[in-house]
Amino acid sequence: MLKYSNQTRVLVSVDCVVFGFDGEDYRLLLVQKGGAVEKEKWSLMGGFLQPDESLEQAASRVVFELTGIKDVYLEQLCGFSNPNRDPIERVLSITHVALIDIKKYEDQINEEYMAKWFPMKNLPALVLDHREMVNMALKKLRYNAALHPVLFELLPEKFTLPQLQILYEGLYNINIDKRNFSRKVLSTGIIKRLNEKDKSKSKKGAFYYKLVKRNYKEKFNRVLNFIPKNEIPKNIPIISN
Repeated sequence: MLKYSNQTRVLVSVDCVVFGFDGEDYRLLLVQKGGAVEKEKWSLMGGFLQPDESLEQAASRVVFELTGIKDVYLEQLCGFSNPNRDPIERVLSITHVALIDIKKYEDQINEEYMAKWFPMKNLPALVLDHREMVNMALKKLRYNAALHPVLFELLPEKFTLPQLQILYEGLYNINIDKRNFSRKVLSTGIIKRLNEKDKSKSKKGAFYYKLVKRNYKEKFNRVLNFIPKNEIPKNIPIISN
């Protein structure tokens, strides 16, 4: 078997920034691994790329090992290649963003990794350059959500318009006009109203909606202006150390 000569081995890892939404706040799924560097700190879920895997397959495996679920929304973010990023060995990390329904899958989390959901507004200390990965993933999510309906991946099978609005407001740290937001979302045809209400917030209640998957897929790559561009802050704060 031929091999490249005079080349130094470089390990490749896949780290996944797993976002969830609990109905009010964004959360990040973190783990503590017994053999990891900086043991007192928390880590993104990750693993090394295996010889028979693509990067996409490795990311899916990592998320499955942590949550027990498949077919999760995953997007490759970028590579982190500082030669000194890992004190143990030369490791190149390819980071991915994952969006999951926190309420649907919270009971399937693998306890082996001491996984825990943390509110994005109050994250613990993270290992290595994982804080930088989270900030970059958050910026990418804000960019994607302005163009595509990716945030629906964070919602349960049935949801209310107020929940959807809170989801968008929380991502951009803004207040959105209720009537305009509802009108724009309903006009896309990607959601359908159900004949039942959520009355946990008021006696009148709010109608539940569900995603029309066919329309969602067909319109995924279209610009969906749920939020006017002039309402999105140009410099949205990132998560500080």
